Amino acid sequence: MKTSINIKAISANVGRALLINALFMLFSIIVSIIYGYDEAFTPLAISFLITALTGAFPFIFIKSTSAMSLKDGYLTIVLAWLLSFIFGMLPYVLYGGEFTIINAWFESVSGYTTTGSTILSDIEALPKSLLFWRSSTHFIGGLGVIVFLLIIIPGASPLKYRLSNLELSSLSKDRYSYRSGTVVRVMTTVYIGLTLLETLLLWAAGMSLFDAINHSFSTVATGGFSTRNLSVMHYDSNIINIIIMVFMTLASMHFGVLYATIIHRSLKPLRDPVTWYYLGVIAVVAVLVSLVLKIDSQGSWGECLMAGSFQTISFISTTGFGQSDNSVWPAMANALLIFASFHCGCSGSTTGGLKADRVLISFKALANDIKKRLHPHSMFRTKVGGHVVSEELVSSVFLYIVIYFGITVISLIALLLCGVELSEAFSGSVASLGNVGPGTGALGTMGNYAAQPMAAKIIYTLDMFLGRVEIFPLMIAISMLFGRRDR
Repeated sequence: MKTSINIKAISANVGRALLINALFMLFSIIVSIIYGYDEAFTPLAISFLITALTGAFPFIFIKSTSAMSLKDGYLTIVLAWLLSFIFGMLPYVLYGGEFTIINAWFESVSGYTTTGSTILSDIEALPKSLLFWRSSTHFIGGLGVIVFLLIIIPGASPLKYRLSNLELSSLSKDRYSYRSGTVVRVMTTVYIGLTLLETLLLWAAGMSLFDAINHSFSTVATGGFSTRNLSVMHYDSNIINIIIMVFMTLASMHFGVLYATIIHRSLKPLRDPVTWYYLGVIAVVAVLVSLVLKIDSQGSWGECLMAGSFQTISFISTTGFGQSDNSVWPAMANALLIFASFHCGCSGSTTGGLKADRVLISFKALANDIKKRLHPHSMFRTKVGGHVVSEELVSSVFLYIVIYFGITVISLIALLLCGVELSEAFSGSVASLGNVGPGTGALGTMGNYAAQPMAAKIIYTLDMFLGRVEIFPLMIAISMLFGRRDR
């Protein structure tokens, strides 16, 4: 016997998620007015009305809602994301130009999932209000549609607790020394604080206020959308490069660790082993990439170090900004960037990919397994920072890694069947599932996805979605929806 679905509760909360999107459409309309009612005013105004009315519609009939079940929670998460994608593409479709239906869907999903891939060949041709909306999808998606929803749900309701437990993985919350309700506040405080600080610094460094806001939205969300065709390379400024590098690194670290560092005014929280491991990986990969570039005569030592460090941090943080054109780089340098795309940042941040936590746990668990085989009568436990990692979590980590690589292989095969060239198919699937954005070759930092087959674009967007929700919630929601019973 199937358990009934609480349609009222789901409708109300998905409606709230759409109203959040409508609010940022309204901000984009204000930008259009500031810049003299640019060409995107009408598309944004129509999109705002449609989204706002659709979001408000459930509240005409729903006066109160009962408690949500586990199934309701997972369905809310999946529907909130999917409908955000659909309504988020409206401004693009109504504007036209390069935005066919498929291209608009691709750009919308890429924005909300903070992937940062684009189909645009001339970004600077877009009106400023549409560019702002494009960056806003990063800002919404970086913090998360559900986290925004949790912000507006009043008090410490059971709904708030349940949704926070479903949206934020146990891995993300493991290193927060706060209750579930406080976790949302911590994430929001760090997220908005980093955005404001970076905006001011980029503005002071020479960016226009408009560009500074948009690039801060992209950086802190680890998204990668730029207002310039040449991305960050447009500014040709080492100061801007360094500011963005610092904030890409911070945004890819555990927000609980950053919050504790600020609140306690101590560097002690940064001694976290996952943080040290992650920063160590960045340093090693950056040095190796820079060395490969220098050997290949890609510039002076300073130029190679800047390019190698920037692109390593950009890829491993899943931001995807371009400071140089990696399509002309040697294969070894790009192979290292692909490794960074698999690895990615820390849990409890805005990054995608496998996450440093899972990689570190898997390494330690494998080392323990080797020790057990060498010393079968001894007892070894997987530890991270002196804390024992449960066998259940270790199993979950390995299962996630297996599924993650399995999806990558399936995507690769599907893309090859669509006629995509092998290197592009591989780097594109890795970049999409990891929410990184750029790949190699034509999909590199100065390239785009415009020439990819229509079917391939759909496959990329599915990978983006799976990467953003960390696979399990979508799989569970589908299982619950079509399974025989609610377990």
